[in-house]
Amino acid sequence: MGRLGRQVAAQASRIGARVARQPRSRVIAMATAIVVMAAGAGTYSVARLGTTSDLAAGARGAPPLRILSVTPASGTSNVDGDEPVQVAFSAPLAAGSRLPSVTPKVPGSWQSAGDVMIFTPAVPFRPSTRITVTIPAGSAGVRSATGGLLAEPRAAHFSTGAYSVRRLSELLAKLGYLPVSWRQQDLGRQLPQRVELTGSRTANEAALAYSPPPGTFTMDRGYPASLISVWQPDTYNVLIQAAVMAFESEHDMPVNGVADLALWDAVFRAEAAGEKNSHGYTYAVANKRNPETLTIWHDGRIVLRSLANTGIAVSPTVDGTFPVYRRYRSEIMRGTNPNGSHYADPVAFVSYFNGGDAVHYYARPSYGYPQSLGCVELPYSAAEQAWRYLTLGVTVTVTG
Repeated sequence: MGRLGRQVAAQASRIGARVARQPRSRVIAMATAIVVMAAGAGTYSVARLGTTSDLAAGARGAPPLRILSVTPASGTSNVDGDEPVQVAFSAPLAAGSRLPSVTPKVPGSWQSAGDVMIFTPAVPFRPSTRITVTIPAGSAGVRSATGGLLAEPRAAHFSTGAYSVRRLSELLAKLGYLPVSWRQQDLGRQLPQRVELTGSRTANEAALAYSPPPGTFTMDRGYPASLISVWQPDTYNVLIQAAVMAFESEHDMPVNGVADLALWDAVFRAEAAGEKNSHGYTYAVANKRNPETLTIWHDGRIVLRSLANTGIAVSPTVDGTFPVYRRYRSEIMRGTNPNGSHYADPVAFVSYFNGGDAVHYYARPSYGYPQSLGCVELPYSAAEQAWRYLTLGVTVTVTG
């Protein structure tokens, strides 16, 4: 070996001894330097630098880093969107190590607790959303405090649940779209106020939509037992669906009774602005007992009681509670009679509540007993008055 060769070998030995203490970028630079030095001086071994797997293993002698668990576990559904994300490793991470990432991105911060990294969202994840936690590997990935690297990247997925029906009930009650009032339980402390979200959602409201604060519902006075029996704050039943429809109508939204994200954002905005139901709360009962009647309550008092006609035996008006979903000042109502003939009758003040059944005016010599094909027919003046109250989302109960 010539003098230059001995110099190269000695330099390689010194650089090789320092490899384990250097980041990948420095290792590459050292290797390049040796190759340059070796050029023209023959071929010399650079085995002291280690193999590719040695480079990926991190610092010499450091055990590889392993992922012990990800919480929420991959594949979990209906996760509270305000829940922290935790990644447990086999060793604490080095200061300045690359951190796991969470998508979709929300404001928040990663913190170390021993060998566990915890992401606490400052803003809850959106409901019914697939969340991905990605832990990067290799020299550009997470690194333990002793220099150990993660051999393979990991991606874990979980899905957030829907917002709470109970919280929707609380908000709609506060805004006057339900026949109940709600009072939050006095906890002796203020609920935490956190950062504001884009436009309509505050982090505080979003968190409460996942985990409602304790409180008490009280049925408003003046309504009949048929309405009280339907009320269930924790189930998306007809009263809450009807309240959603009334809210949508009030806020010029498509009236479909679906509590989607657009509806929640609109409710958050209305609650923040104190925009209460301008129409008040209305409830109607079509009673099929003789004589048949329609009674309407508004804000807890009776505003209309009239004789009415319901469906004949072969085409009865179905019992149940239904929301008004379509209205017309007048129309030609078409259909088929029981004998197979067809009809096209002019009607007025029409409020559909169950399929083709509607409350409306239809001229009859008398009222108070079954005469229709399922609709609730009223005299003209009563129908005109009823139509003012039977707006979209008003619940109609058919009983008897």
